[in-house]
Amino acid sequence: MVSRSHAPLLAACAALAATFAPFAPASAQELPGAPSFRDVLSLSSVGGVAIAPDGSAVAYEVRRADWDANRYDTEIWLVRPGAAPFQLTRTAKGSSSRAAWSPDGRWIAFLASREDAKTQVWVIRPDGGEARPLTDVDEGVRDFEWSPDGSRMALSIQEPRSAAMKRREKEYGDWRVESETAPPAHLWVLDVAAALRTPDGARLALDSAGAEPAAPDSTNAHATDRDSAAGTAGSPYRQLTQGAAYTVEGFRWSPDGTRIAFGHQPDSRVPSFTHRDLSVVDVASDAIRALVTQPGSDADPVWSPDGRWIAFSTGAGDTAYYTTDEIARVRASGGAPELLTGAYDSNADPVAWLPGGLIVQGWRQGQTVLYRMDPDSKKMTEITDAPRAFRSVDYTRDGRSAAFVGATPTEMSEVYLTAASPWKPRKLTDMTAQVAGWPIGAERDITWKSKDGTLVHGVLITPPDFDSTRRHPLVVRIHGGPTGIDLPILSSQVESYVYPLTQWLAKGAVVLLPNYRGSFGFGQAFEKLNVGNLGVGDAWDVMSGVQALVDRGIADPDSMVAMGWSEGGYISAFLTTTTHRFKAISVGAGISDWMTYYVNTDIHPFTISYLGGTPWDLPKVYAKTSPITYIKQASTPTLIQHDDGDPRVPPPNGFELYQGLKDVGVPTRFVLYHADSHGVPTPKQRLAATWHNWAWVAKWLYGEEVKLPFPEGG
Repeated sequence: MVSRSHAPLLAACAALAATFAPFAPASAQELPGAPSFRDVLSLSSVGGVAIAPDGSAVAYEVRRADWDANRYDTEIWLVRPGAAPFQLTRTAKGSSSRAAWSPDGRWIAFLASREDAKTQVWVIRPDGGEARPLTDVDEGVRDFEWSPDGSRMALSIQEPRSAAMKRREKEYGDWRVESETAPPAHLWVLDVAAALRTPDGARLALDSAGAEPAAPDSTNAHATDRDSAAGTAGSPYRQLTQGAAYTVEGFRWSPDGTRIAFGHQPDSRVPSFTHRDLSVVDVASDAIRALVTQPGSDADPVWSPDGRWIAFSTGAGDTAYYTTDEIARVRASGGAPELLTGAYDSNADPVAWLPGGLIVQGWRQGQTVLYRMDPDSKKMTEITDAPRAFRSVDYTRDGRSAAFVGATPTEMSEVYLTAASPWKPRKLTDMTAQVAGWPIGAERDITWKSKDGTLVHGVLITPPDFDSTRRHPLVVRIHGGPTGIDLPILSSQVESYVYPLTQWLAKGAVVLLPNYRGSFGFGQAFEKLNVGNLGVGDAWDVMSGVQALVDRGIADPDSMVAMGWSEGGYISAFLTTTTHRFKAISVGAGISDWMTYYVNTDIHPFTISYLGGTPWDLPKVYAKTSPITYIKQASTPTLIQHDDGDPRVPPPNGFELYQGLKDVGVPTRFVLYHADSHGVPTPKQRLAATWHNWAWVAKWLYGEEVKLPFPEGG
């Protein structure tokens, strides 16, 4: 609701896993020939890429589990064609991310939180050495971007809490008022050369008093008082936007470095993203001009090479959560937006605007595709020539080379480098080596017709010893969202969150990942099919997929389980109370009662978007789509998992389902993980949650009693 050498790491993890041995009998240990749960959770994965200006190297993120610190650590690595990747940053008590090359290629800047301090911009030479801080801001830096000539850097900095708020906490303790928002973030410009002359980072101590500026539709927000802005006198910093009228979200320099286009929303609350607008600030004068102010989300500005146009992601005036992402453009001087992807019936995002056209990332029936668009004719030409899941695509400024992260059914996410034309990707990493020797299942696309005739797509994973002449136990794992999607890529089975799909596959089960109605990438009509019919229509799609596998002789109708987190947890809860087909179900952070959810969640508009109104307006719709309505029909043993501080799907939903199941005599277990998040956040908690799912399915699907490798209760 509303995603090096590995041998020492795996060896260390195996040693740590052995410490649990005294608690667990042999039947609770890993399957012979299969990886342990800790092995799976220890897999490193690659993330955002940044290509060098000359295309000669790629900086990228690597995320791994730090078991000693019980956290996930992200660091920057670097790789050149023909050379081994090497780790560039090492952050002892924090993480490093968001790498960006300076235009001359001499520096790589990145965001890092070190020694539990606020996040700052750091820089490091591409050949390695010690990283050094570029900024020293009291409130930390949220984001940054180099200017085209590299002399300056645009920064997004959150304003400090007011002096009055600090006094309140000191005198009355720590508390909050519902819907109270965090201070806004604003744009600053940093003189890079001046900052580099400061060994420990350029200091900026913000004055919590703050000045009240004009709103972003002003033609000159605060040019007269810019020199008196907090922290700017005699420092390399200068503030461009101020005040409580909006908070900055995403920005880009113009090609000539004179202007910055930026997105902003009314406040920092999550639901406010559906009200983002675009403005442009003149860097020399601080004059701010509104650019796009229509309803819905308008964000992610991308400048044309000549600086005359700005392309952006848009909801095209629609504020609903299920709105398909479109691309529009607007003249940088102002005017009416022009929709560019109206004829493209799927989600589309702008990647880069190059001399040869606008690069667009789109979705097509369960795969991601890159296109080159002529903005004038709106013609889109596919660039990619093979099915692959793309993300984090980065082009050189001249458009001649690109780097990206890609994944396939047989490979984990890897870093690739290619010439823009011809498109011939070269793999630079080998993250897939981590799973060498593992029993890997085969993945393929599968389609079926739902109860109402809708064509539904999913991913079928068959075990290594799959025998097409016999039926297999079935595990149905349902993605979140609902505007998520499952792709036929190796990561789907080996990086499966708290669900041990790899081990169930090794036991001979088949796995179905259904892309039920509402999943994105299958057209606008499909994304809206569960509006007013959440859970009900989704269950049709899941159960129709299950029946299709039974009809095709693949799944054993007497040996099936279902599970999912967030929206997947909600659908699992719906299945718990409306069907008797499964031996066991696991509900992760799922909604059981839409009214309970509506009054507790931090995204109230989500519910209104999908159900059409409030529970006071539409009590019958809320009842129809709530699993708790059907609690007296429930019979399936159900495990419930939840974070006890979840703001998105608060735990009262778990308690309601748990008590309801107990009252009607259905076997149930409720596990609360101590965390203020919507997902199990730490490696050790995920390990525990994986064991909980493994033991629950073992008992009810396989008839096996698994003693957990740790004491329960207490």
